[in-house]
Amino acid sequence: MKKIVEKARNIKLLILDVDGVLTDGRLYYNEQGEVTLGFHIQDGLGIDLLHRVGLQTAIISGRKAGAVEKRAAQLKIQHVHLGCAQKAQTYKALREKLQLNHEQIAYVGDDWIDIPAMKQVGLKIAVANAVPEVKAIADWETPHKGGKGAVRDVCELILKAQGHYENLLADYFQDTAV
Repeated sequence: MKKIVEKARNIKLLILDVDGVLTDGRLYYNEQGEVTLGFHIQDGLGIDLLHRVGLQTAIISGRKAGAVEKRAAQLKIQHVHLGCAQKAQTYKALREKLQLNHEQIAYVGDDWIDIPAMKQVGLKIAVANAVPEVKAIADWETPHKGGKGAVRDVCELILKAQGHYENLLADYFQDTAV
């Protein structure tokens, strides 16, 4: 775990997959045939906490979905890339745009499509429900499944490694005191 914490100390950008990471991977169809998705509220707070300490977030997803665009806007995720079949190319362009090195970037994935991008980053993270091939290359596996708090696990790991967690916790309770 010490190596994971050391890697997490360097992170300036967290990249997230959507299906199976921010969601549980299931697609729900309403009566009109439109896809709806469910997002875990604790993941959202984790992302907000990263933003409060100046870290950036990104989504790279192989699928386009209006629900993802809306959720990303609500969470103020700075870099949203949907419909990306070649995630490694999108990752490379984003890294160059932000002028970051690989060690400053973490990627959370769950399936084969994530592997080419994951192999390049400094901190590779698999959610608990990831396929074995993703788990095999991951530096760390979240305790929770995608869509069930896994992103919050990652946010807390990074915040704790960088020494922000306790201050955020103290500030939060001070702000919400009755």
